[in-house]
Amino acid sequence: MKNVFFLAAVFSILITSCSKREPVRVETDQVTKVDYDTTAIDSFSNGAISVDIARKIRMSSQKYQDSLKEALRIQNEEQRIKQELEKENKKKQEEEKQNKEKEGKAKEEAGKTSP
Repeated sequence: MKNVFFLAAVFSILITSCSKREPVRVETDQVTKVDYDTTAIDSFSNGAISVDIARKIRMSSQKYQDSLKEALRIQNEEQRIKQELEKENKKKQEEEKQNKEKEGKAKEEAGKTSP
């Protein structure tokens, strides 16, 4: 029963304290000034980025520069491998020619001595 009286007392204090407050006046006549630009920029207005400028921005980025360096490195590596293969092929062809010449000379000598 004491709890009921205590709750009723707290509840009545809250109601009376809240009812004494005066409502806050909000003036709706004030015009709110916006500090930032909310105008949409389309592709034909001043300030829009052209395709060429956007391309230059992308090309100047570090990621793009790194990809160019990587592509150049890969191209140089492929060129080096191609040159090495050409050198090896030339060596093999020269060795084959020398072997054929030796075999041809050996057959000629064998043919001269056998009759």
